[in-house]
Amino acid sequence: MLTSLSSLSRMLLGSIRDLAPIILVIAFFQIFVLQQPFPNIERVLIGLVLVLGGLTLFIQGLELGVFPFGESLAERFAEKGNVRWLLAFAFALGFGTTIAEPALIAVAEEAAEVRAEFAGRSMSEDEQETYALALRYTVAVSVGVALVLGVFRILKGWPIQWFIIGGYLIIVGLTGIAPADIIGVAYDSGGVTTSTITVPLVTALGIGLATVIRGRNPLTDGFGLIAFASLTPIMFVLVFGTVT
Repeated sequence: MLTSLSSLSRMLLGSIRDLAPIILVIAFFQIFVLQQPFPNIERVLIGLVLVLGGLTLFIQGLELGVFPFGESLAERFAEKGNVRWLLAFAFALGFGTTIAEPALIAVAEEAAEVRAEFAGRSMSEDEQETYALALRYTVAVSVGVALVLGVFRILKGWPIQWFIIGGYLIIVGLTGIAPADIIGVAYDSGGVTTSTITVPLVTALGIGLATVIRGRNPLTDGFGLIAFASLTPIMFVLVFGTVT
């Protein structure tokens, strides 16, 4: 019990330290540059306390459950030696975590609304919902494909740099032919996939595989899946915008 409280206190102090630069920047510009009082200071302070508590509990949850669970799953699949099931698990993990990603949901809904308002085409609410859902599924499938490719790379021991360089060359080519109104959405889609839900499980998957597979180094081979998860959504959304 005392150990848990000590660990929680340590994480709370870490959360305060991590948020301090943001708080100081906002306070500096509000007080010294804009020279205005904080609106609804009581609500701001309550919200700040909730953010600190939520961040602390989130980090605690990652350390207690998510990272160990993800690593153990990866190790068990690797020990069974069934590559098909391992790749299926990687795809399902990438798809499932991404489709539930709050940041992706927000970007997809915003993209649908802006498209309806500024793209010069009439869209009903149902059409906006369909577009947002299609965009989410496109990104989710792309992350699933990214994890399959990344896991296969770990199994084979291939260097990651060639995949990244080749991927961005493809993106540059697709950017040249994709409609202008989808390019920004595509590049943002690569960023929103690497958020609170996806990153912990994907990282745990790569480290777990690299740990259990003979001849692989968790430091050099276990990391890199997040790069794939950021890369493929840009490709898939550029193609999505070109064909729709």
